[in-house]
Amino acid sequence: MIRALWTASTGMEAQQMNIDIIAHNLANVNTTGFKKSRVDYQDLLYQEIKSAGASSSPSTMVPTGIQIGQGVRTVSTEKIFNQGNFKQSGNPLDIAIEGEGFFQISRPDGQTAYTRTGEFKVDSEGRLVTSDGYMIEPQITIPSDALAITISADGIVSVKQPGIAAPTQVGNLELARFINPSGLQPVGRNLYTESAASGVATVAAPGTDGLGTLAQGFLEMSNVSVVEEMVSMIAAQRAYEINSKSIQTTDEMLQTANSMKR
Repeated sequence: MIRALWTASTGMEAQQMNIDIIAHNLANVNTTGFKKSRVDYQDLLYQEIKSAGASSSPSTMVPTGIQIGQGVRTVSTEKIFNQGNFKQSGNPLDIAIEGEGFFQISRPDGQTAYTRTGEFKVDSEGRLVTSDGYMIEPQITIPSDALAITISADGIVSVKQPGIAAPTQVGNLELARFINPSGLQPVGRNLYTESAASGVATVAAPGTDGLGTLAQGFLEMSNVSVVEEMVSMIAAQRAYEINSKSIQTTDEMLQTANSMKR
């Protein structure tokens, strides 16, 4: 009976982590470019009382054995990178990726990070940066006299300047993709870094090598569905309750056994 106490406790711990992930998803429901997470579980080792296929007589064997499970454990929290909805902003420096790919961002430590968030700004030197001031790679500088900025679907950045009829090309945006984007390491600030699990980044122009295209004046919103998360929260709460009920029932059975008289 003591086994049931520990087994049920693993279920409560697993559902507690599930609620933590759901809360994080809901907290970022309006975060641009955010990708929701999902918890993956596995059952624990089994205690084998009798092996399946063991001999029951010289000429027969038992078709099924007796194995008692020890509970559940969390094995991973996986990022789900399906496309979020688009919101038109009208800001020429807002860019959404239609399809696969990540913007490349240069962090202050020199490491390259990756993001789906296209809320870009121009710093005091005219460079295209994130909201934290991190420069986009490859670096693009907007002239101070630019009257209008145009970003094509394949990443060509052009500006209109006074006295020049034709647009002037000032740079090209490039995107990166990974064979396993769920293996990227989230580091906050809407950024991810490469890991051994994600594989090496493949960098190319938007619209080539399986990469998505760009949409100027749009933002990709979070892919979190509030309704879906609320349903998951209710299911997690009920699972937590039923595991706690298992502990309560086991405790009552132990109490009954302890109170028995000869």
